[in-house]
Amino acid sequence: MALSLDDIRSLFAEHGAISYSGEPVSQLEHALQSGSLAEDEGASDELIAAAFLHDLGHLLNLHGETPTARGIDDLHQYFALPFLRPILPPAVLEPIRLHVDAKRCLCAIDATYFGRLSEDSVRSLELQGGVFSEEEAQSFLQLPYAQDALRLRRWDDRAKTAGKETPSIEHFLGVVERVMC
Repeated sequence: MALSLDDIRSLFAEHGAISYSGEPVSQLEHALQSGSLAEDEGASDELIAAAFLHDLGHLLNLHGETPTARGIDDLHQYFALPFLRPILPPAVLEPIRLHVDAKRCLCAIDATYFGRLSEDSVRSLELQGGVFSEEEAQSFLQLPYAQDALRLRRWDDRAKTAGKETPSIEHFLGVVERVMC
């Protein structure tokens, strides 16, 4: 079953207030900040939509606040894809699918990246397979959309600021609508 824009709006209305993994923002605030950072850096509409929707899987699988603290990797990067695939192009879906592995790659290729991760990101990194080996990182970097996933990951890491002003959910739903298949 494909999600509609109304379904996405409803998911954020019903579950967007859930705390974002022990961070000082909600799931909705994190999504809006991620989309806003992408927009501020001149990303394509597809990548802005991906940034806004990248954690939608958390709202669909409902493991509650901070599942990693209970040793759960909720596989959120995959969970939303079957619901989004009928309506969105690969330029949106692939960065979403790859954003967790992008963190694993960045830890392998950027000596300072790991030290900037939040406590929950460090915890989830281990649950998600840990830091890539050099070979795994090089293989990842060859994938289509890997560079977009790396950009998305960096916005994801920065989208945790309490009280930050962003455009509205309707603004980002409009971006999603523009890129729908």
